[in-house]
Amino acid sequence: MGAIPFDQRDGFIWYNGEFLPAREAKFHFLTHGLHYASCVFEGIRAYNGKPFKLTEHNQRLHRSAEILDMKVPYDVATIDAACLEVLRKNNMSSAYLRPAAWRGPEMMGIAGTGAKVHVAIAAWEWGKYYSPDLLEKGISLVTSKWAKPAPNTAPTESKAAGLYMIGTLARHEADAAGYNDALMLDYRGYVAESSGANLFMVKEGKLYTPIPDCFLNGITRQTVMALAKEAGIKVEEKHITVDELNAADEVFLTGTAAEITPVGKINSQAYTVGPVTKQLHKMYEAAVNA
Repeated sequence: MGAIPFDQRDGFIWYNGEFLPAREAKFHFLTHGLHYASCVFEGIRAYNGKPFKLTEHNQRLHRSAEILDMKVPYDVATIDAACLEVLRKNNMSSAYLRPAAWRGPEMMGIAGTGAKVHVAIAAWEWGKYYSPDLLEKGISLVTSKWAKPAPNTAPTESKAAGLYMIGTLARHEADAAGYNDALMLDYRGYVAESSGANLFMVKEGKLYTPIPDCFLNGITRQTVMALAKEAGIKVEEKHITVDELNAADEVFLTGTAAEITPVGKINSQAYTVGPVTKQLHKMYEAAVNA
């Protein structure tokens, strides 16, 4: 399925309140969200037919839109229900849901206040982000030349499509260098995250994660922090230096797509997939399959 282009897949997409055949769910070339990045989105995994943290994701979709001065024309409960119907209509139980909201083609220009906000929800079957053997030893990261921007230069609290371009560039850079993903620093030089997932490190049994003051405070990130506290693992949010990261005992990434992904190497520094990572991974698997 992964080799089939998304515009050639069968199924149904919820589009502005109605279902369309997936091949027909299209929008006009002169769409504001395409030209000026006025688009927000979510990624939600469904396990055994149940989307994990469904309402929290769709609440964030609304918050992201508000940050971009957009009003989503459907309330959270409506989008929740539509997500469940997308799964049912496409006969999917373990899948990835993609709700998005964007300004349409009603006007074209940098000011988008006259454009209608459109909403669509798609779903596709998607297994683990990385292969099991890679997860066993941990993925490799290389430091990117691209940095996470200062919050007064970009809407960093929003899951806005435009913010992911630097992640795409960082990931391409990593792929070309033979690594699985990128390590991104922030505008001050502190450790931020990967190209699209939050980062944690373990030192002497304690969990540390960067303060999300210039990148997205992920829902999986928040879930893992809660699980760690439940397990009696001390958690601290702090600005993490590159030297501190190099001295870590364990490193892992978190995200809806990545779930909990161990890191085995950053640049030339090797890490062990250790007991804290394994414990939290087991707890997370239990939580999403509950």
